[in-house]
Amino acid sequence: MSRITPPQALRVSLAAVTSLVVVSCGGGGNSTPIKVPPPSSAYSLTAAALSPSAVIAPTSATSTITVTPANGYTGNVTLSCSSISGGGAPNPTCSFNPSTVAITAGAGTSTLKVSTTDSTPSAAYAISVTGKDANNQAPSNGAQALSLTVKFQHIVLIVQENRTPDNMFQDPVLIAAGADISKNAQTSTGAVTLQSTTLGIDYDISHENQAWATMCDKSGSTCLMDHADLISPVTCSKGATNCPPTSPPPEYYYVQQSDVQPYWDLAEQFTFGDHMFQTNQGPSFPAHQFLISGTSEPSDGSKLFIGENPLGVTNSSANAGCTAPSAEYVYLIDPNGSETTNAAIYPCITGVQPTLTDELGNAGVTWRYYAPLAGSIWTAPTAIEHICVPNNPPPNGTVCTGSDYINNVALSPGGVGNPPILTDIAAGQLQQMSWVIPTGSNSDHAGQTTTTGGPSWVASIVNAIAGSAYWSNTAIIIIWDDWGGWYDHVAPPKVVNDGSSWGSGYVYGFRVPLIVVSPLAKPKHISQVPHDFGSILQFIEKNFDVPALGFADTNALDDLSDCFDFSQVLNPPPAIRAPLKADYFIHDQRPATGPDDD
Repeated sequence: MSRITPPQALRVSLAAVTSLVVVSCGGGGNSTPIKVPPPSSAYSLTAAALSPSAVIAPTSATSTITVTPANGYTGNVTLSCSSISGGGAPNPTCSFNPSTVAITAGAGTSTLKVSTTDSTPSAAYAISVTGKDANNQAPSNGAQALSLTVKFQHIVLIVQENRTPDNMFQDPVLIAAGADISKNAQTSTGAVTLQSTTLGIDYDISHENQAWATMCDKSGSTCLMDHADLISPVTCSKGATNCPPTSPPPEYYYVQQSDVQPYWDLAEQFTFGDHMFQTNQGPSFPAHQFLISGTSEPSDGSKLFIGENPLGVTNSSANAGCTAPSAEYVYLIDPNGSETTNAAIYPCITGVQPTLTDELGNAGVTWRYYAPLAGSIWTAPTAIEHICVPNNPPPNGTVCTGSDYINNVALSPGGVGNPPILTDIAAGQLQQMSWVIPTGSNSDHAGQTTTTGGPSWVASIVNAIAGSAYWSNTAIIIIWDDWGGWYDHVAPPKVVNDGSSWGSGYVYGFRVPLIVVSPLAKPKHISQVPHDFGSILQFIEKNFDVPALGFADTNALDDLSDCFDFSQVLNPPPAIRAPLKADYFIHDQRPATGPDDD
């Protein structure tokens, strides 16, 4: 029998046939169906990890999807997200460009965009990407898995003044939970027991770099922590009586519970860090530079640190930064820990080395720095020339004119009342990153008997966030900028004076308290992992996916991860009781104040 060749139009690819009927030509008209198995998938998928894999809602992440043909397949593959699981609500959405990949010769690609409006931090989604070819077949290697995690939309860093854990947190609840707090202390002449006093104490203790060195009583690379009683000077407030105390010495006191109950309530409910250390070994002016820049180097590439508060003009609470009086100066610390008094400089940091605010702005992350006065030693942006942009070259500037400064530094309006953080929260204008600096009367700073509003000030900010839509996506970090001269029994993790390592001559300082408040902060947790100011910067950088500065952040003791549990049930919003409420601070008409000269 001759072979019959069918016309071209009747040729059929077996790849498209699922059953075949064979008809006998030998008579009888019988036919026998022969089942042909479905064709195997003729392509595979490769999905690159989403970039970024952790996002701040509302935003999106992208992945490149590569479609690779097999067995000479040509045709179209239509892509889709077959399932999205986990996380909160609503689910992310997927879109592909193009949604159909035409395979003609070699692999084809598509860009997947995963968009989310879920702002719940730690919400983790598992996303499956698949495809269908012309035969409705899935990829030979199965659906491809991707993951997406939501990060904090907002971080609020509240910076109070001049306390240690031993001085501020003699809380029996924290101590019973394992907090390393002690009333047992050492002086240069023997043991003493810390005694209670008021928050508005009528004297102030030196916390210059030399005071740090005295209290440290360095032996090798550690501090013996037994010479706090030798710190000098101790400055008594006007009208103070029996000042300074002698038994025990003025450094050996702690604040009574009734004055700081809001702090204790926050620390008991959320995470309390009893091993947070200043990065620097000195007072407020350089400490606030470390909290925004990771360093207090006076110019790009310098191996020196600004080590002290400005000293040239007395009786001024606005004597720092690039608008300070021309007579102002500040001492530097060299890599061997020596104060170079012959290298005192005007307190304006030059150069173009980025600060954290620069990195945030470059990434499109909004920020605001709340402070009472432009020239306060606590107002870090004023002291950075490229942010301040003084109206005249230093030391002749009188006002900052930089657009970043004007748009993002929020001072007490007209020099009256408090920085406007509470009104911004109420108006729904909280920026993604906020530094919150109090007025002097709300700062916990010693030596001013009116310094009693700090616990209520902090509680009002926490309560305002807790009572708003911001609570579910915000991390609040509360710290004190330096130790204030108060005794503390825990030595820094190490003192670096080798002359060459990063920070040599000026790290690490003494303990300061840390409280982390968030729906994802570990509840009733004592974090005994060592942290420093660089840990805070690193946490911010990782959350907002911005480059590292290369200073305290890169060299941080950790990244605060011990303070959070991203798998836990969200903490409910707190309601912290305090003597003064938010309304008091919003309508406060007293003149805004900064720190004293110390």
